[in-house]
Amino acid sequence: MTVVLDWFVNPNHGPLIIAQEKGYFADAGLEVEIIAPADPSAPPRMAAAGKADLALSYQPQLHLQVAEGLPLKRVGTLIASPLNCLLVLEDGPIETVADLKGHKIGFSVAGVEEALLSKLLGDADLSLDDVELVNVNWSLSPSLMSGQVDAVIGAYRNFELNQMEIEGVPGNCIYLEESGVPTYDELIYVANPDTVDHDRVRRFLKATELATQYIVNHPDAAWDIFAATAEELQDDLNAKSWTDTIPRFALRPAALDFGRYANFEAFLHEAGLIETVHPVSDLAIDPAATQ
Repeated sequence: MTVVLDWFVNPNHGPLIIAQEKGYFADAGLEVEIIAPADPSAPPRMAAAGKADLALSYQPQLHLQVAEGLPLKRVGTLIASPLNCLLVLEDGPIETVADLKGHKIGFSVAGVEEALLSKLLGDADLSLDDVELVNVNWSLSPSLMSGQVDAVIGAYRNFELNQMEIEGVPGNCIYLEESGVPTYDELIYVANPDTVDHDRVRRFLKATELATQYIVNHPDAAWDIFAATAEELQDDLNAKSWTDTIPRFALRPAALDFGRYANFEAFLHEAGLIETVHPVSDLAIDPAATQ
């Protein structure tokens, strides 16, 4: 099997690396090639085109991709809660969403992040007209720490918060799921439903489930295994992020929460980002229920 990651290897991918290193994939009769993409936007399209068996993507993006007509469905979950947050300085002028009025907010991805921000602001009786949006081109925490913006949307609570702490400029997260945005799966496995091998996917997900159990039960030993796979992983940021990511891993990676996908589809439709509300069956499957 070929599995294309969403980004370079990092603690978010712990269960895949541990499943590989502990032999869980081999025990399941699988030879898995884990590929870091040159272009982070490419993996879902590679899966849709049959150039990868599985790709890592994000639930919010899946809804948009299905609306565009891409042949993709969610077949498993890696990170089962949002990581995205509205990041502000711990000692800065923003303590609540209401404080954002008249301030600058940095972002990297138009569309979904604007919809998320619009929902946050709306619940505080504000709108996008009350703030100034600045495209910071993935320079999220640096733009916040330098004072270029007063808040950023799209920061990962398990990475940027730790990065800012290490830099000596502590930050604070305003959590989307606590501020009116429907909760969602941050990282998911997607596949082309017309070509996916359900039996192999079931065995793959069982192996990652065993890996997740090992990580939860033996976090320090699992970190040692994970960090030993690449020298660039052996730093304070990855070590701190590892600890903060463990509670976010899906303990049941095959399980599908139908309501979660229906609610987010309705949210995007209400935000005007998709024209038609698709049934959950068009978006996601539980491979364990597909024979």
